[in-house]
Amino acid sequence: MAIRDIVIYPADVLKKPTRNVEDINDEILQIIGDMWDTMYEKEGVGLACNQIGIDYSIVIVDTSVKEGVQPVRITLINPQIIASEGKQTYKEACLSVPGISAEVERAYWIKVKALTPKGQEEIFEFEGFPAVVLQHEIDHLNGKVYLERLKGLKKRLALDKYKKVLRQLERAKKKNS
Repeated sequence: MAIRDIVIYPADVLKKPTRNVEDINDEILQIIGDMWDTMYEKEGVGLACNQIGIDYSIVIVDTSVKEGVQPVRITLINPQIIASEGKQTYKEACLSVPGISAEVERAYWIKVKALTPKGQEEIFEFEGFPAVVLQHEIDHLNGKVYLERLKGLKKRLALDKYKKVLRQLERAKKKNS
């Protein structure tokens, strides 16, 4: 397995819906392994395949690294949210949107239809923090980042702060080249 680079927003691959996986073969299983290695190396709790620059509809989640929440460790292929209920707000961050975080409102409970890495279609239910992480990652597969869920002043302030972060990253990149 290998650690991949994280794609930084606003890269094009993060703005377009991903494509479904048609065949779970060795290439797909290798990508999934790389996603796990990358997510753990970057200290994330979830990762969508397009965050490593590959436009497949795959997400991974491991909430066990966060204390006091329901531990969920799962790989979902072609996931779709088929039902949701309730509301909750969490402070979200994203490996592809470094340096900032923001309070985002999401459903408290979700039901997801997806394939497992063994190719079996299953229905999963998540609530609380795992539901937040899954919604965040599935948003990625639909070409959205959490910043797009913000509204008004909250969105403008987050985008202004993120622009500053991007300028700092660009300066650091130039300095190191």
